[in-house]
Amino acid sequence: MENLTQKYQTIKDFTEKEDYSNAIKLVDELIKENNKDDMAYYLKGNIFKKQNNWQEAINNYTLAIEINPENPATTMRRICIDILNFFNKDMFNH
Repeated sequence: MENLTQKYQTIKDFTEKEDYSNAIKLVDELIKENNKDDMAYYLKGNIFKKQNNWQEAINNYTLAIEINPENPATTMRRICIDILNFFNKDMFNH
């Protein structure tokens, strides 16, 4: 049986290979086993971010932060919000 660190790595590997369905399946299993696993929510946020599903990414990063304010999700959530707030006015004037 894989330990938690190995499961996290497997999720990261699936995400890098763009095998999002398996990544989500595994991360959801972790969350079902322990809904206070901040790293699982962080990884789930990363999966959604890679799919440009910004709202779900932010939601999962927020859950990770609520469990552990020191989680790297703090930075990733801010980045996602910055991306959503960014727009180039010149692109809309053509």
